[in-house]
Amino acid sequence: MKAQLEELIGKISSGCMLPEEIARIADEAAQAYADPQAFLAANADINYDDSFPIPLGEWVVVGSLPETVLFQADSYDALFQQIVDSFGPDVSFVLKPKQLAKTEPLKALNRIQVQLGSLSPETQGYVLLDFSEPLDDALQAVLVYSSDLPRVMELAVEIGIYAAPAYESLKAGQAEE
Repeated sequence: MKAQLEELIGKISSGCMLPEEIARIADEAAQAYADPQAFLAANADINYDDSFPIPLGEWVVVGSLPETVLFQADSYDALFQQIVDSFGPDVSFVLKPKQLAKTEPLKALNRIQVQLGSLSPETQGYVLLDFSEPLDDALQAVLVYSSDLPRVMELAVEIGIYAAPAYESLKAGQAEE
């Protein structure tokens, strides 16, 4: 499982994390998945209990990702602002976070996805991916290269971490209503 975790974290970090950091998180998460009680006993400072809606290993992954990789917010404009900030001042975005403030969720997500799809042409752009179970915020997502999406989805299923392309997921959810 450690190799799968390492590959998944590597792909969702899109070059934002060092290989040593990825390996450390994958190792800790694999230990937490394998033997949660032993992991908690060895790491007494961890604030986790059985009331959390995700397994300890998944919690280790989510809690260890830097804010340049895992985006958490209560609104799409705030989420997009974090994404813009993660790219730094050298990448210019046509879409501005404030343009999303009064936009309904599906339109906001579509605009975000169109903007992200135009970045990094060599990887066919980015896909905004809902990732894991949000604990403190309404929205929780990562970016993956479009070219990596099929493998990321396979790994998420194999490991048991929820992941879904945000726009398609919301669109499908609204179609069911």
